[in-house]
Amino acid sequence: MQFPPSAPSQRANPLHGLTLETIVTALSTHFGWPALAERIPLRCFTHDPSVASSLKFLRRTPWAREKVEGLYLFMLREIRREREDASEAPPS
Repeated sequence: MQFPPSAPSQRANPLHGLTLETIVTALSTHFGWPALAERIPLRCFTHDPSVASSLKFLRRTPWAREKVEGLYLFMLREIRREREDASEAPPS
């Protein structure tokens, strides 16, 4: 009996295991709603924004969810770069 090939590992996927709620909460905390709406001009971010209304919209709108996930990955890279720069800076 042959078994199907196993699914590719998700370890390399930085979004694996994260809920959309976690992503939206992190973005709104990091950027704030006004700056988030500037980066991704969606009504759920511009008019009476909340995590709940954003989740409702993003779960039904794949293209918007992709933009939000992309911004989340950008935010992670930005944070990582800032930490690396801080660790490389000479002590004052």
